[in-house]
Amino acid sequence: MPFRTTPSPVTLTGRLVELRPLQRDHHDELIEALQEGDLWRTAWYTSVPSPDGLAVEIERRLVLSEKGQMVPFTAFDAAGRALGMTTYYDIDAGAPRLHIGYTWNRPSAHGSGTNAESKLLLLSHAFETLGVFRVGLTAQWMNFRSRAAIERLGAKQDGVMRAMSRYRNGALRDSVEYSILETEWPAVRANLEARLAKRA
Repeated sequence: MPFRTTPSPVTLTGRLVELRPLQRDHHDELIEALQEGDLWRTAWYTSVPSPDGLAVEIERRLVLSEKGQMVPFTAFDAAGRALGMTTYYDIDAGAPRLHIGYTWNRPSAHGSGTNAESKLLLLSHAFETLGVFRVGLTAQWMNFRSRAAIERLGAKQDGVMRAMSRYRNGALRDSVEYSILETEWPAVRANLEARLAKRA
């Protein structure tokens, strides 16, 4: 069963955040977001790029986008300030399914509701426009903040994939896999909308 609509670059707009298709000219704004709190150093257990590596990471995501393997976004707050990046990846028309991930946001955005609204926008588009059956979310074992955020969505833990890759420091990395199925989406959506309503 194919996608109802083929995943492609699109702007997703909410009240707190806007997800725009990643562009090369977002580089300088994303550098400023990265440098807030030296995120690539303090979050050693994540895939947050360093300022020196950001241009390469943007190019990597755009090349994968051109191949139809990824749909990358830059997140902006309501004032137009760049917050970070997120993507659709592991796109498989056979199920159809995809993952949401490679996400990072500037520290001052944590707890602001922008990440919850980003997930609401991405999940709504995936289930209601693209017609996916399953959305996957993966977090590294040591990334307790991301794991807690994914669990607050209502995603179910599918399992732990041990020694899947290595951290930047060379240590073996375990990944925790979560998913939300199409049948679970109405409850997940209601949960996210209720959380965001408290910020209205």
